[in-house]
Parts: sequence; C-alpha cells; structure tokens
Amino acid sequence: MDDVIPAVESAFAAYARGDAQMPAKSYIDLRQYNGDFRSMPAYMDAGDWDAAGVKWVNVHPDNPDEHDLPTVMGTMVYSDPETAFPLAIMDGTTLTMKRTGAAAAVATDHLAVADATSLGIVGAGVQSYSQLEAIAAVRDIETVVIADQDEAAVEAFIDAFADRFDIRAGDLDAAASCDVLSTVTPVRDPIITREMVSDHTHINAIGADAAGKHELDDDILLGAKLTIDDHAQTTHSGEINVPYSAGTLTDEDIYADLGRIVIGEKPGRTEEGGVTVFDSTGLAIQDIAAARVAYEGAKTQERGTAIGMIDTGM
Repeated sequence: MDDVIPAVESAFAAYARGDAQMPAKSYIDLRQYNGDFRSMPAYMDAGDWDAAGVKWVNVHPDNPDEHDLPTVMGTMVYSDPETAFPLAIMDGTTLTMKRTGAAAAVATDHLAVADATSLGIVGAGVQSYSQLEAIAAVRDIETVVIADQDEAAVEAFIDAFADRFDIRAGDLDAAASCDVLSTVTPVRDPIITREMVSDHTHINAIGADAAGKHELDDDILLGAKLTIDDHAQTTHSGEINVPYSAGTLTDEDIYADLGRIVIGEKPGRTEEGGVTVFDSTGLAIQDIAAARVAYEGAKTQERGTAIGMIDTGM
C-alpha cells in the first residue's frame, strides 16, 4: 500500500494535467444473472514512465451465496504503450481493492484534518480492510469504529486489526462521528445523515458504483466541500448520481476534481474546516498505476510466470 498510494496520487495528477486518456467505463448489464461486466481502458503518462491497459471486471452480488465466488472479480491486461505488447495479465480483483483504498487515502491526506486519529467504517466487506490499511498510512489512526449488520463480518474485521488499533463495533452514529468516515455499502437509500457527522469529518463515499446507489443524505452532500474523482462517472454512478439526476445537486455544488487538488490548482482542507466528502467511483488510471506497481515489483522480485501468448513471427 505504501507504493500504491503515491502511484494513485500520480495518476490523479496526470489526469488533471491532461496527460492521460480514459474512455468512459462501459457496462454490459446482465439482469438475468443479477450482475454486470465493466470494461475500463486507460493510458497515462506520468513523466518518467507511461503505461496502458484495460481491466475487465464484474459485479455479481449473488456470487458468494449461490456460487461460492467473490462479488467482484477482475482481470487486468497491462501493455507496453510503445509497441502494444502485453507485458502482464494479473488479478484485477486485488488491484481494485488496493487502488480503491489508495484513492481514499489520497483524498483523506488532502481533505481530512491533519490530526485525525479516529476512523469510522460503515460496511465490513473486503474493501473495509483496504480502507483502514490505506488511511492509516496517511493519518495516525488510533481508534476505529466498524459498523455492519453482519456480526460475523464485524468480528472478522476486528480480529484482523485488534493488535494494531483500538477497534470496536459500533452503530452508524458512532462510526459517522469519527474524524474520518468511509462508507462501503451497496445501499440505495441513504443511511448517513448530517446529524450523525461531526463538523470536521472527512467522508470517503466508496460504496456507490452504479446508478441508483446512494449512501449519504443529500444535506451532507449539499453542505460539504464536495470533491469527486471524475465528473462523468460520479454523475452517472457515484454517490452524487441520485441527487444530480433529480436536479437537487448541480455542478455548482461540486468543489473540485481530486486531481485539481493534488496538483495544487485548488486548495484541500483549509482553516475554515467543515465537512468534506470524496465521491469515489474508481478510475481506470488508478488501475493502471497500481498495475505498474505490481508489474515492476514482480520483475524486481522475480515473481510471476512467463507465458508464450503472442506469436511475433520471430
């Protein structure tokens, strides 16, 4: 994670400077299977290196119960931009988990109070682990409150981190009142209200990844310094998609793209304070950045398996 966070931050910077290409995420809706496929291609030039690739990923909520498979699975094809030669095929699921946590860490670093020590997490699924791992890398987190209706998932999460943090199960109010809050649920009706959140809380809204999903009450979004990862994606399928579609929230209510803050065009947390929100939908450039970390690490450590796939005629 210590390598992925700066890589993802560099991806936000490249995107903000116009040094990246990222076509819109495309969806294949599989209603008969209660799922979908998503195609996420991207190219980025980070100055001393450039990279390209595509992630093919799904979201099938019935998988764990009906097929003993993860809800989200992905495959990343990582390529050399100069020749288009495929350098690696790798697990996109782990990349997704890591880069999503890293994106929240980048936002937290720029938008949360500098002395944040408490983290609330709503939702004890796989992404909750990356949220804690990543955010603890940019803030001195001491206290963690985890809220979820699944008691077994909460217990597993607590067991995983009990030796590193003062961690406990709590309700939504307890989690939302922390210095930093990450919401990682698939709900379609808001579960976090303005009254639950402290006057200085930074919120990473992670769960909404499709039209109709909505974790935070509109009063939070309208009253906060609202930062997004990408306008097209957040208005279509991010935390703001529901109020934006209804006209309740407009472009004037959006403070900035995170990349603009990263490169210094807009300030992050200021002395005025207040509630800040990061609407994270997940960008293909983040996957490319994380894939480069994995690929370069694998080469250095001589990990992975070499395969003959492309007939070069040589």
